[in-house]
Amino acid sequence: MTLTNHGAATAVFSGRAFDKRGREGCARDTRSDPLDPCLQCTLGDLAFCNPLPPDELERLMAIQSSVRFAPPETLFNEGDPALYLLSPVSGTVKTYKLMADGRRQITGFFFRGDLFGFSGNGAYGYTAEAVTPVTLCRFPLVKLEQLFPSAPVLARSVLQRTLAKLANFHEQMLLLGRKSAPEKLASFLISLSMRAQERGDPASPVLIPMGRADVADYLGLTIETVSRTLSKFRVQGLVELPNPSTVTLCDRGTLRAIADGL
Repeated sequence: MTLTNHGAATAVFSGRAFDKRGREGCARDTRSDPLDPCLQCTLGDLAFCNPLPPDELERLMAIQSSVRFAPPETLFNEGDPALYLLSPVSGTVKTYKLMADGRRQITGFFFRGDLFGFSGNGAYGYTAEAVTPVTLCRFPLVKLEQLFPSAPVLARSVLQRTLAKLANFHEQMLLLGRKSAPEKLASFLISLSMRAQERGDPASPVLIPMGRADVADYLGLTIETVSRTLSKFRVQGLVELPNPSTVTLCDRGTLRAIADGL
């Protein structure tokens, strides 16, 4: 499985860091966590490295680093050399593409335990930006790929995450191409609720750390349409809005039926 362009990555990736065991690891910037992040990890089953046997985990830890970003810092820009896979330990990240006229399409939101940064041609195909203060595990793609032949569980775990991302891409195409505004927003709320459950968080209330403009640019709607549709859901008794960043799902069954076009 080819994840990045070795030539492009090698040209930009510079510097070396050694962990407390004296092994060579990836370069760390000034925002890196000085402590061993694996000893403090709270992701549990959410971490893509969770199923690894001890020998594979040890080799993965040797190339891992931890970085922090504050909103609205950019993690990387579209077209930058694809150097890392990243996984949030805390916080939220959004990815987006810009059109020539300045219009923006948000392509995804990433939460604790998600994995992003995949590339098929050695360059990132989108820009990534911190929505909230975020701490991430960072894995250099070249070094990660070098581990695959002798780390089959690691390779399989990364492949599974890649396939899951592809499945999410098809869902997003359906969301943008065929659904009405109420269907889009209901789908978004149900999706956030399901992802929260997968992380071990309550299904409701749903935390929405991104602003209405981000939601609109993800769903292909205007801010006004998002606000108007959310207000309509509230009047219908489907949701409650205790504050701008929280939505309580009062009738998930009806919201799911709306999302499915029923």
